Amino acid sequence: MKLYNRILITGAAGRLGTELRKGLAHLAEHVRLSDRQEAQDLQPHEEMIVCELGDYDAVLALTSGVDAIVHFGGAPLETDFETILDSNIRGSYHIYEGARKNGVRRVIYASSVHAIGYHEMGAQIDADAPVRPDSLYGVSKNFVESLSRLYWDKFGIESLCLRIFSSFPEPADRRMLWSWMSFADCVHYVERGLEAPRVGHTIGYGLSDNRLKPVDDSKAGHIGYAPRDTAEGFREMVEAKTDLPDAKAPGVQYLGGWFCELGHPDDESSA
Repeated sequence: MKLYNRILITGAAGRLGTELRKGLAHLAEHVRLSDRQEAQDLQPHEEMIVCELGDYDAVLALTSGVDAIVHFGGAPLETDFETILDSNIRGSYHIYEGARKNGVRRVIYASSVHAIGYHEMGAQIDADAPVRPDSLYGVSKNFVESLSRLYWDKFGIESLCLRIFSSFPEPADRRMLWSWMSFADCVHYVERGLEAPRVGHTIGYGLSDNRLKPVDDSKAGHIGYAPRDTAEGFREMVEAKTDLPDAKAPGVQYLGGWFCELGHPDDESSA
């Protein structure tokens, strides 16, 4: 017998959502997928609902009849404030209201390193460190982490807020030699969040077992995540094809990388 009858994955047509579809299938009899566009190659256990997260009524219907939500939907990068507001802030509020009104007891949320991006590389922070967003995108992650805390304290909805650093097929640059999280490790952390007997309100740091560990993930130890992959096997290739960055650049000094070097996105969009 599977752990869940039905789970919902938002952002299911995206890079990580596609991996989660495959990696979480063994946990549920049915998997409901949602995104702004159709996911491809639906399997017999999957159903697809195209949905805008900013549409309250649509999200309320989307979250009906599910036992857990894996919320990876929303704008994936820094962009104009109106998009951030609708997709990430308002949309995530709708997800949590849908969970509350439909009796969903657990949410796994794709937070980000950009929620704490302005901490210096050597700070060795843990989950209790002050938030220091590096972008409007990062601010939206702070909002949802606070929202999920409220919904745990007041309504008993558990959340694992997973601060993902760089989850790609392989490290693409020198920064990713420490910030990389393999697809398999990302799926594994979400899997453990769904399987753990108790989650409460937990903030976890999404990294593989890389040589440099700039954050302390021990306060999420009860989730049971143990990374299986490492960036070390890619080091020679990455260092051979990329130049040494300027050590004084904000993108090197801070956890958020190149996000710390971006201007205000609304200035750029109106230029």
